[in-house]
Amino acid sequence: MSEPARAVPILPYSRIVGQDELKLALELNFIAPGIGGVLIAGQRGTAKSTVVRAFALMTGGRLPVTLPINATDDRVLGGWELDALMRGEARRQAGLLEEAHAKGMLYVDEVNLLDDHIVNIILDVVSTGVLSVQREGIDTETHVSFGLVGTMNPEEGSLRAQLLDRFGLMVTAAELDIEERHRMITIVLTFEEELEAVDSAWLRAAHEENGRLRERLLAARERLTEVRLEEDVSRLCAEAAALSGAVGQRGDLLVAKAARALAARESARRVEPRHVHRVLPLALRHRRPESAHGAEFAWGPEEYAVLAGLFG
Repeated sequence: MSEPARAVPILPYSRIVGQDELKLALELNFIAPGIGGVLIAGQRGTAKSTVVRAFALMTGGRLPVTLPINATDDRVLGGWELDALMRGEARRQAGLLEEAHAKGMLYVDEVNLLDDHIVNIILDVVSTGVLSVQREGIDTETHVSFGLVGTMNPEEGSLRAQLLDRFGLMVTAAELDIEERHRMITIVLTFEEELEAVDSAWLRAAHEENGRLRERLLAARERLTEVRLEEDVSRLCAEAAALSGAVGQRGDLLVAKAARALAARESARRVEPRHVHRVLPLALRHRRPESAHGAEFAWGPEEYAVLAGLFG
């Protein structure tokens, strides 16, 4: 699985500096696909696309299917091959969602600039696992499964509250501190130099580490159903969502799913309060009223202070 990644000039996932919360969200969504996708907010130049592509290479050995901003229904859902139609042949052409099923991930860059109709289609398919196409003589129903990752720059516009809520987890790409910036410069320059080497020990070690992480994530996915969610912890998920002001009930469920995935990632036999506490920002920051009205997707000491009574 590591060999195809070496031919792609994307920094190996194991060598990415910082962005721990972003990486955690991607890994939890991989372990528990039922989470329903990750939305990444951040200003330009915060390595959002690099992390997503590196993660796809690490887990699947190939780059994700990328949805263009001007995507049409035909391109997303599939339609008829135009060249074949001109020859009088009816031959169906698979859409991007079926390609994502084959390759494992759909990456939607600048999701906030897409037509809401297209975003709704994608989120519906992710939620149900069924791609139903009934248009222009096509009547098909296909079961599909893929990881969904969307990125957005809040400075370029917001996403409607109804669409925000449909993403399982949300994270804000972090600005690196000075030490991390220094490490990033060193690692990126080393990576660019090692790409030119005939046989790079540096790249080989990075991809071997990628392989070990991939095996750990696959093992966590396998044992996910064995992780117990006790009644008291399940109630804690609901209480935390309510106290944080999350709108609707989807957040309660996503806290539980993400905490269970985190427990599986740590090889724990049951979900503990610390797992719940760790995933609260990921599952709830985009479901609060202020987030739905275009405010920043912040989560910090004030939010944790409101919940302090639940976690001691």
